Amino acid sequence: MEGIVGGNAASAATLDQWRQYSRLYQFYLDKATPHATYRWIGTGTLVFLFILRVFYLQGFYIIAYGLGIYVLNLLIGFLSPLVDPEADPTDGPMLPTKGSDEFKPFIRRLPEFKFWYAITKAFLISILLTFFSIFDIPVFWPILLFYWLMLFTMTMKRQIMHMIKYKYIPFSIGKQKYGGKNSSRAGGSVGGSRAD
Repeated sequence: MEGIVGGNAASAATLDQWRQYSRLYQFYLDKATPHATYRWIGTGTLVFLFILRVFYLQGFYIIAYGLGIYVLNLLIGFLSPLVDPEADPTDGPMLPTKGSDEFKPFIRRLPEFKFWYAITKAFLISILLTFFSIFDIPVFWPILLFYWLMLFTMTMKRQIMHMIKYKYIPFSIGKQKYGGKNSSRAGGSVGGSRAD
């Protein structure tokens, strides 16, 4: 009887410690959310380390191919609208197709943070897999690379045609600036610079 009680206490302590680590992990993940530039620099470093490791080992091409397919799938979700106007026009708000239509902001199917998080996890797992020789399956890598490039080209072509057809751009570069009072001033410059 004591063994069962002791086992339950050990299990509860392990579960409590797991929850504490999970909260700490979530805390740091939440702190990283507004720092998109630094997050992507970190992910770029992981990408570089993975490429360097695959190049140095001259293997694990099947891991790289699987990772490439997964990243391509994530990229499609990142570039696609939440509600696809092709699927069912009555299934929710549509993207505006004319200048007179009401403005509806572009909402991604896969938000930027989830996109970053999934890519970062994928590269971490891929780097981890390169430490196990069982995953180093011998393949002729130029065929995999050619097939992935063909898949990427066809997928991006279809996505770009979808963007053109429904007139949406999934990126917004910077915050939109409006003229205000300074732009209507006679002889003044829009940038607000003055001659001294």
